[in-house]
Amino acid sequence: MNRALRAAAMGALLLSPVVLTACSAGQVAQTNTQEQNVGNSADVGALSLRNLQLPYPTGGQYASGSDARLVGAVASTAASDDTLVSITGEEFEDVEVVDPSAEAAAADGAASDDLGLTVPADGVLHLSDGSGPAVTLVGLAEEIGVGQYVDVTFTFEEAGEVTVAVPVGIASRDLPRGEGFDFHHGEGEEAGGSE
Repeated sequence: MNRALRAAAMGALLLSPVVLTACSAGQVAQTNTQEQNVGNSADVGALSLRNLQLPYPTGGQYASGSDARLVGAVASTAASDDTLVSITGEEFEDVEVVDPSAEAAAADGAASDDLGLTVPADGVLHLSDGSGPAVTLVGLAEEIGVGQYVDVTFTFEEAGEVTVAVPVGIASRDLPRGEGFDFHHGEGEEAGGSE
């Protein structure tokens, strides 16, 4: 084999890893479309349900029979208001809604099973974030933790019905760790256990 062919073959071998790794970097790469999992989303009619989740529970688990807040938002691109009529699911007994803007209507004796939460036209209904109604799933059927989810069905007056797998969220802050292991021996002790 002559020197030129040997140099070309060696160059091809040395450059092949660079060429092969470059194949996966670009607009069609798998990582190009991956997003952080901060809650599940769904669309129904002109409504977009976004960032739906159950906040990280104390101790990392919701116990069977416990309650869990439902956090998220419903954004509308419709020209008119819609109404969130109900939130249901087989994995919890009931839903409790505390809506400061609806308390005056409830005081007039206008109670019903209809949630009556308004999704404003070309606006956003925030759930359990302090600026909108507080929504709680009451009586979870079984223990669930991070990485698990609850199927929740949202029914809207105009847009219709959609079921979303709502995940348990991750901790939003660093959690305290247990006491660290002391790798140092007590003063005056040697590795063999005697002085």
